[in-house]
Amino acid sequence: MTSISRRHLVTAAAGVAVSAAAPRFVFAQAAPAPAAPAAAPATGPFTLPPLTYAANALEPHIDAKTMEIHHDRHHAAYVANMNNVAKTNPQLGTMPIENILGNLNALDDSIKFTVRNNLGGHANHTMFWSIMGPNGGKPEGEVLAAIDKDLGGLEKFQTDFNAAGGRQFGSGWVFVTVTKDGKLAIETRPNQDSPIMDGKRVLMGNDVWEHAYYLNYQNRRPDYLKAWWNTVNWAKVSERYAAAKAGTLTI
Repeated sequence: MTSISRRHLVTAAAGVAVSAAAPRFVFAQAAPAPAAPAAAPATGPFTLPPLTYAANALEPHIDAKTMEIHHDRHHAAYVANMNNVAKTNPQLGTMPIENILGNLNALDDSIKFTVRNNLGGHANHTMFWSIMGPNGGKPEGEVLAAIDKDLGGLEKFQTDFNAAGGRQFGSGWVFVTVTKDGKLAIETRPNQDSPIMDGKRVLMGNDVWEHAYYLNYQNRRPDYLKAWWNTVNWAKVSERYAAAKAGTLTI
């Protein structure tokens, strides 16, 4: 019989013990995480108007990511919130938006604040997307004549408009209001308030909430205000001006 040392026996026994006790690991490629479900479309009387141009169409002045976040998330949230309110207040879905905003004090106190913020945001942004686009041209015709007459000419108008937008503390908007006789004025509003709430009509306006410009411009709001003029669709502004004089301009 072959002689086996005590040390060899101890070593062999230890090896068997370790082999028996150690768990067996099987490495396999992890299964991919399931994709997040697409957000359900808003249901109700209020709808998110689609952009009529690509999200990157306004670059380099407004980048595609900002447009996507601004339109698809911020504006969509205002629409969703209004549809939620309309579930228990269905009359909101049957009234013209400008009529609701022009008569906020007629609303029940329990919904007045929500409607002011969210329907105001919906109206402001619907106007905002519509007056922008690539290759927007220059003002001409009656709009240019009104700018010359009421606002001191295009250069002074843009300077004063930018200054008003720069002075708006915190979040808000800078607007050009228009009367039925075509008179123009520059006005600012905080948050998602609109001149419509004061019985006025909006010709055009720029959003100075930080979400409108912060990815590219950070705290340089004046740079954003200056660059924004490159995105204005003056043909659409002219349409709105004609509608205002005809008494058909809504939001």
